[in-house]
Amino acid sequence: MARTTAELMDRFNAAFLKHDPTLLEDLIAEDCVIENTVPAPDGARIQGRAACLAHWQKIATTPGTGFEVEGVDVFDGRAILRWRFHWGEGAADSVRGVNLMRVRDGLIVEALGYVKGAGH
Repeated sequence: MARTTAELMDRFNAAFLKHDPTLLEDLIAEDCVIENTVPAPDGARIQGRAACLAHWQKIATTPGTGFEVEGVDVFDGRAILRWRFHWGEGAADSVRGVNLMRVRDGLIVEALGYVKGAGH
């Protein structure tokens, strides 16, 4: 039985919160696409299960970093994940962002990442 979108997002978030990259292994579709938040202004496009898995596993295991989940909203095969990413102790050592996720048959097929930036 395929996981619900909510169950899938819970497990996806747990991989980053627990720094456990093994939780990601069976969540990603062969045709998955990630649009990353960097480099500015448009981010990088990552395609295919192996590349997406490697990218997320690297983030999940980067020493001295961590995610804080600010909210998860699920709509059938789509989800909005709001988060804060920390790379240090101070308030200036973090950034808020959002991932727009698309799921098909219990697997992640698309993740579009955006971060809040400083205005000019």
